[in-house]
Amino acid sequence: MKRGILERWRAELPVTERTPMLSLQEGDTPLLAVPRLAQWVGVADLHIKFEGANPTGSFKDRGMVVAVAKALEDDARAVLCASTGNTAASAAAYAAAANIQAVVLLPEGKVAAGKLAQAVMYGAHVVTVRGNFDDALDVARAASDAHDVALVNSVNPFRIEGQTTSAYEICDAMRAAPDVLALPVGNGGNITAYWLGFQRAVERHGVATTPRIIGGQAAGAAPFVRGHAVAIPETVATAIRIGNPATWRPAMDAASQSGGMIGEVSDTEILDAWRAIARLTGTFCEPASAASVAMLRKAVADGTVSHDERCVCVLTGNGLKDADLVIGEMKSPLVIDPDATALARALRW
Repeated sequence: MKRGILERWRAELPVTERTPMLSLQEGDTPLLAVPRLAQWVGVADLHIKFEGANPTGSFKDRGMVVAVAKALEDDARAVLCASTGNTAASAAAYAAAANIQAVVLLPEGKVAAGKLAQAVMYGAHVVTVRGNFDDALDVARAASDAHDVALVNSVNPFRIEGQTTSAYEICDAMRAAPDVLALPVGNGGNITAYWLGFQRAVERHGVATTPRIIGGQAAGAAPFVRGHAVAIPETVATAIRIGNPATWRPAMDAASQSGGMIGEVSDTEILDAWRAIARLTGTFCEPASAASVAMLRKAVADGTVSHDERCVCVLTGNGLKDADLVIGEMKSPLVIDPDATALARALRW
């Protein structure tokens, strides 16, 4: 039976005897060899770590299970988060599993319907804030300080701890760390967690090296690239539409200390990668996830990454989380009479 991360990685996590072994069987997500996508990107060896296979469809579950378990341990009355969607879905799910109240603050008009539907179905109190994600996070911070509730955004250190476990899984599956790890960057928590996880894999598990970490931001929401907050972030990649990251310095340190970088890709490049991932691998990810592949392809093209380096791209969320864009991709289906000859004619067989 599959184990959740609190059980599997107990020795690596801040777990005590009082910590409930909460689990929706998160973690152990697929690491897939994708030779056709590798050719499109321009490298010989590429794997994708599909975090969309987690229980609520995103990498957030790794950190959320730890954050909610620790909130229960501390007798918090509720958990609270600001979210562009994935954090809300995950917080609501784990709160439901733990029988604790969840409150999620969403920026007005900026959340994909699939993610909002999850939070509603899990029974969270959903509140819309007139403003962007950064405004919602400000409200969440203030409310957490004033009341006996646990803030479970990526500023919560237990979130980062849980997210390190994906790095351990990659090293286990590959029997080494990759040369390059590429991932989307929004709030900065995930790149921070991966770097911490790979460092610990070297220190504690005998892994020989750490990877260079390359982060991809959407050009319209790229505060790490600009060096300052973006007042009105805009991108089709809703999960990384963040203008004032909460985990700034650690994210920048993760990129620089690993020998990597954080760059930007356009919405066009993100969508090209999003389509390529689906059609060349059979994996459907949300657009924000494709920023990792788009950024790696760009890094190969400009010589930052060489053709012979062993690469892993993290796909952070399932495509069903943000399927609105697919509607624009769809053509009207063929309509035929109930006849095989008509089918052959329509398909030009």
